Amino acid sequence: MSKSTVRHVAIFVAAPGEKFTLDAAVQALATTGIEPFRLQWLEPGVALDTFFNVRDEQLQSLGLKIESALDAWPVDVIVQPLACRRKALLVADMDATMIEQECLDELAQTIGQGERVAMLTVAAMRGEIGFEIALTTRVALFEGVSIEAVDALVERFTPSPGAGALVATMRAYGAHTALVSGGFTLFAAPIGARLCFNEVFANRLEIEGGRLTGRIVPPIQGGEAKGEILTLLRNTRGLAREATLAVGDGANDLDMLGLAGLGVAYRAKPRVAAQAQVRLMRADLTALLYAQGFTREMFVET
Repeated sequence: MSKSTVRHVAIFVAAPGEKFTLDAAVQALATTGIEPFRLQWLEPGVALDTFFNVRDEQLQSLGLKIESALDAWPVDVIVQPLACRRKALLVADMDATMIEQECLDELAQTIGQGERVAMLTVAAMRGEIGFEIALTTRVALFEGVSIEAVDALVERFTPSPGAGALVATMRAYGAHTALVSGGFTLFAAPIGARLCFNEVFANRLEIEGGRLTGRIVPPIQGGEAKGEILTLLRNTRGLAREATLAVGDGANDLDMLGLAGLGVAYRAKPRVAAQAQVRLMRADLTALLYAQGFTREMFVET
């Protein structure tokens, strides 16, 4: 096989604090019948590029087969075409993706409605109930909550591991970044600013006299809107689909994950993980930089 025929890459990425060996990766590939043309560490023991050639229709299930062959090694595998590997647009979900928390769940804890709201959140993210119904039902419980209480809560939210490096590095290398949330601007705007996203898209909560009314300012942006925003941002910049990257964890992210050149389910619910092109269950968000061929030395830290 000549180098010019190599069309695909599988990126092995270890969980935070873990490492794996070159032999483990080679053996996992051999189990699935792949003979790599070349192997290259992006970070020794942590992230590895393996280059090979298979039919495109084999890609969907190949990552899971390789991960299964790795057995006990704590490694995620991202399999993708080599062409257009570096992305020019990042569209990212917020709750439980770019930050570790679910904003409405955390707010509900402050008013003693934590269990009820969390159940609705989980059901919506699994796709068991409609996103809009779940959202309006939860928001109604927050009538009377002060803006000061919301602001204080947002200060305590923590970025997911690797979130800052993902956004900063992609921006440093010319990509456009957008935080696209089915949540609300009261949360998304300060979080987007903290993580240095170029743009933030989210729903709006109605406010009167410095307090939440328990209502949402229409229209409500759900899963379909996320896909539309990705398409709009891509078309505005004249980008091919293959030049886009989307990451999320819930059922309302499926549209944008399906429309992206690389759609990644991050710590996702089972239905979402099953439908996404790529799933990350062990590695942190820096895996999305390794997926684009960035070495550790190229990361921009925040």
